[in-house]
Amino acid sequence: METGLKNRVAIVAASSQGIGRATAEAFAAEGCRVAMCARNKESLTAAAEKSTAITIQKSWPNPSTDRSHAVRDFVNAVVQKFGSADICVTNAGGPPAKGFLATTMDEWKRAVDANFMSVVYFAHQVIPHMQKKKWDAS
Repeated sequence: METGLKNRVAIVAASSQGIGRATAEAFAAEGCRVAMCARNKESLTAAAEKSTAITIQKSWPNPSTDRSHAVRDFVNAVVQKFGSADICVTNAGGPPAKGFLATTMDEWKRAVDANFMSVVYFAHQVIPHMQKKKWDAS
């Protein structure tokens, strides 16, 4: 079946393991050029060694820092290398694996920032490239 994804450039965030990695590998299997990134350089490198899906790597800084610049730099590197950014899948972890009341407000805030703001950062950087290709971002 032709999915129309061949040669598209897919960015997949937090893709060194779990759902993110499986997503990146699925896009690669459809013929996409896949750009993966993760905060942990070691796990990203290990994923790169085990998978042919990885075509570019980027290690993000500590998750408690402002990641907007890291996302901008990563998206710019992807576009420079591949000429576009057609697909963007954001992915991030949740709060620590413990009970609701045992999770501190700071831990909840970090989880919300990681999950919500990463979407905002990626959308802000990727949408202009999609609009150049006449993708509708309204």
